[in-house]
Amino acid sequence: MASRSEEDLCCPVCQDIFKDPVVLSCSHSFCKECLKNWWREKPAQECPVCKRRSFIKDPPVSLVLKRLCETFLQQRDQRASEDLCSLHSEKLKLFCLNHQHPVCLVCRDSEKHTNHRFRPIDEAAQQHKKNLQETLEPLKKNLELRKKVLEEFDQTAEHMKVQAVMVLLPPLLTWCSFFF
Repeated sequence: MASRSEEDLCCPVCQDIFKDPVVLSCSHSFCKECLKNWWREKPAQECPVCKRRSFIKDPPVSLVLKRLCETFLQQRDQRASEDLCSLHSEKLKLFCLNHQHPVCLVCRDSEKHTNHRFRPIDEAAQQHKKNLQETLEPLKKNLELRKKVLEEFDQTAEHMKVQAVMVLLPPLLTWCSFFF
């Protein structure tokens, strides 16, 4: 199932990510080739979505939409390649407990991983997440404690400033009254 952002980048005609997206005066966008093919089959140049008539034979390219689609495709390709084994181009399904590294099924059977222990990658990820949360908990408590101590130091410093003014003010007033 496509995500909402992916749906927003799909041409209503071909249902694929836009290729050379053009925009009509009604604000609907289409792949340039899809729109040309649609118009070849229709007696009038109308929008495939809202059926409004278009009087522009060559609608302008939507540069923003084109860049969004290119960026989306690059990110999708990068995510897909990150989930593949760099040696075998197979999906990473296992986690080698000895090497603490994701591996594919081919890697598991290789000599490099002989007599190693493996877990499904999702299970290993959950375990690592749990371990991180357990490690993070004392650090969070320590941070809260440090914040309280810092707050107390700030309050003490402010109190000391007030006390210093109270101690220095009477002699200063006496000294000022001497001159006035």
